[in-house]
Amino acid sequence: MNPPVVEPFEFKSAAHLVRIEREQATTLGELWQDLQTCPESSIFQHTFRTLEEHHFIEEGFSNDFAHWAYTDCGQVALGERLASIDVREFTALSDLRSRLVQLVGEFLEQVPQVRKMFALNPFYFCSAQTTVTPTGIVASTLDEFAQGIRTVSIHSIHYHFLEARLRRHLETNDFSLWLGTHLHHVEAAQRINCIDIYTSTLEDVREQILRALVTHPN
Repeated sequence: MNPPVVEPFEFKSAAHLVRIEREQATTLGELWQDLQTCPESSIFQHTFRTLEEHHFIEEGFSNDFAHWAYTDCGQVALGERLASIDVREFTALSDLRSRLVQLVGEFLEQVPQVRKMFALNPFYFCSAQTTVTPTGIVASTLDEFAQGIRTVSIHSIHYHFLEARLRRHLETNDFSLWLGTHLHHVEAAQRINCIDIYTSTLEDVREQILRALVTHPN
């Protein structure tokens, strides 16, 4: 009997064209309003994309909203609340938007006097237009998959490891899904899905994926 055919893993990458949107906040009250009406692509840009753009920074804020609240508005408590958001918990940008609106709204109810205080610098809402491109790297075995992980750019790592949650509407990533479903390496898949993007650079993520694969040879 011939062994079952494994659906190959196709490594892809994503490029993002950033543009400035019409929303611009000079106060926390305006930020709260704009969070409710800005394009979902702006929510993506200032959260998921921030992690990609600043993945190499070991200290700082995990999203642009937290950084602005802390640095330009001087509201440490709000900055910390917004920074506590873990984007890995969200599989839809609408849910992430709701969480941001909730946190800012609750803070303004608790500290209403800061609603109209002007920030040092405005918050300019930007959005990301994404173009997905194939890398030409395809894997059908664990060895080929590991070689692909070693070869692709960090943009490909981010696309498959983090952005996949939004695309698939699942609390997992493309790597873990393929390993668990097609190669039946469930433990390796779970280990990869537990990698903490907030304490790791994307190069660290690459190395941790490779270490997870080493424990599950063909």
